[in-house]
Parts: sequence; C-alpha cells; structure tokens
Amino acid sequence: MKPLVFALVLLIMPVCILPIHAEVIALPKGVITISPRPAASFKLNDLDGHLYHYKPISEQWSFVHFWASWCGPCRREMPTLQALTKRMKNKPLNIIIINTAEDEDTVFSFLGGVAPDLNSLLDTDGDVTEQWQPRGLPSTYLVDPHGQLRYVVLGGQPWNKPEYYNFLLNLTKKSKL
Repeated sequence: MKPLVFALVLLIMPVCILPIHAEVIALPKGVITISPRPAASFKLNDLDGHLYHYKPISEQWSFVHFWASWCGPCRREMPTLQALTKRMKNKPLNIIIINTAEDEDTVFSFLGGVAPDLNSLLDTDGDVTEQWQPRGLPSTYLVDPHGQLRYVVLGGQPWNKPEYYNFLLNLTKKSKL
C-alpha cells in the first residue's frame, strides 16, 4: 500500500469503528479527557459551617474545583465561576468549589470581594486536596453520574464563555449514562 493511502486509512479507520450513536463533544481549551477512575468521596464544612458530604455516584455530573486565594489564575477565574454557577442553577450539574488549606477568614474576605454569591468548601488541612491530587491550582475535575473522573481542567478558564458553558450543558444532557 502506498504511504499516503495507508496514512488515510489510519486516519479514517477510528471513525469507522465508532458506534453510529456516539456523540463527539468538542473540548474547550484546558479540558483534558482522562482515563476513567473512581472519584473519592469526602466531607468538608462550607463557609456557613454546614457539613457537606460528597458522594461521587449520583444522578448528575459533578464539577469539583480546587482553588486558593493566593493563586493568580484562581483570582481571575472566580468571577467566571460565579457567573457559571448562576447559569447552571437549574441544570443537573453539581458545582463544588474547594478552597485548599486556607482559613475561613481568608476565604470569606476573598470571596466577598470577587464572588460574593459563592459558598466554598474549606479543606483547611489539605487532606481532600491531597486525596484528589490536582496538578496545580486551579484544577477542576468533572465526575460522571457513575462516580468516575472523566475530565480534568487545568488552569483558570473563562467559564462564562459559550464554549465552556456549551460543553458543560452537553454533559448535563447525558446525566443518566
């Protein structure tokens, strides 16, 4: 077989073996598909002192976001997370933001200035962050309804932009996998 024909066959072959019903979701910048693995459950308090128990297996996707107030990209991203949270309010997406190893006063003061409508969970000892092992801050994990990590989003992203919103909206349409 000639090299050019062979290369074309290699490019076309994966498309031919995909099921007809498979839907391709365009990944916005910074969103990376990962090999599925179980997400860890955790218990953390929020800024109001309420205990939140995260169980990865649910009826919907989860957006688990790790951040810190000293992180420049986190600071720039936080208002877009607030906008995203408002837009996704009635959608089947569980948005969870987790502050990494800062005290309640620091988190409260920071959010009050940039995203006053958000209520962060507090990982004051860093144990949950260590368990999830983000590759830096900010990092976001997208967990499917079966409790499997499917995507990681590295760095601060403009969550209020259409490509990110539409990507998440497509995930929520498939809440019951």
